[in-house]
Amino acid sequence: MKQIYLDNASTTFPKPDCVADAVGDFIRNCGVNINRGTYEAAYNTEEMVFETRQQLCELFHYPDCKNVIFTPNVTTSLNIAIKGLLLPGDHVLTSSMEHNAVMRPLTQLLDDGITFDRIPCSADGTLLSDTMEALIRPNTRALILTHASNVCGTMLPLKEAGDFCRRHHLLFIVDAAQTAGVFPIDMEAMHIDVLCFTGHKGLMGPQGIGGMIIRDEAASAIRPLISGGTGSLSHLEEIPEFLPDRLEPGTLNLPGIAGLHASLHFIRRTGMDVIRKHELELTDQFLSALRELNHIRLLGKRTTEGRTGVVSIQVKGLDSAQAAFLLEQQSGIMTRVGLHCAPGAHKTLNTFPEGTIRFSFGFFNTAEDVDTAVRALRAFADYREN
Repeated sequence: MKQIYLDNASTTFPKPDCVADAVGDFIRNCGVNINRGTYEAAYNTEEMVFETRQQLCELFHYPDCKNVIFTPNVTTSLNIAIKGLLLPGDHVLTSSMEHNAVMRPLTQLLDDGITFDRIPCSADGTLLSDTMEALIRPNTRALILTHASNVCGTMLPLKEAGDFCRRHHLLFIVDAAQTAGVFPIDMEAMHIDVLCFTGHKGLMGPQGIGGMIIRDEAASAIRPLISGGTGSLSHLEEIPEFLPDRLEPGTLNLPGIAGLHASLHFIRRTGMDVIRKHELELTDQFLSALRELNHIRLLGKRTTEGRTGVVSIQVKGLDSAQAAFLLEQQSGIMTRVGLHCAPGAHKTLNTFPEGTIRFSFGFFNTAEDVDTAVRALRAFADYREN
């Protein structure tokens, strides 16, 4: 039985061949560190890392590649930003659709006297922007927002939120885990102060590499979460003040950066618009079919307008975990089931605590994959009757 991977919101698979080639080539034929060695291989690796910073700046429309900070993942990036920028007494706005990568750090900081309010969202995940003004306090310091829900795919309005932050002199921290590499993000036009991303989802790189792009003003105010060797100013025991060294201690995941370097080239060659169009065509095909299945409850927006290729459902009368198990056992379809590390989003969608089955389409999926998934879901109507 053919295996059909529909869990691209967790990590894209398969990766472009060039990604595996780049990771393998680095490990086999290079394998050195940067900022330590004074030999040609180290300088060549440094050039590759510098080019990757440049690629990310071009992708996200930021002018200075020294402000690209590599981390293991978007969760680390968000923790660095949240715990490094917020101070006791600060108040934060976020949305009711956030992932635990945002909510757990914020909840942890309640013990330090940092408070937050959630901007409510509608039952399809749409941000209720007109409620934001009333939530502002004199001590509100930042707005932290996901670009798109990892549960139902609904996108949140970054440009509108960025304008709001600029009017109220707030830091704007964005979680782009679900959109980077597929949907355009312009840090300048959207007034984003800290953009946090992961490399292994829409950017199609390997796991274990992520990062953030941070404006100089935010970087000068941040307290580094981790400190250690950087290969620079080694005669001092103080943390360097300049970027990226200030926020990039220790040994970088250079095989991961090599893979990300290759995947960014793939995205540029292919065209982000082409990738997005393909994923949304598959999503539209899936949504259109689901609307005809009375035993399926569709979460989030009913069309592809304002959403990503992430679709969550419930099968009426059938436990989601059991349904997901049957999808794989009977049809080879791999999905994700449960609460997706976003309990607040599920409460907004009225799917807490039971959770949902999540289908997420990637660039390498096909219309035939969608047809197979629809046939499998259609068969659940007979399964329920029996």
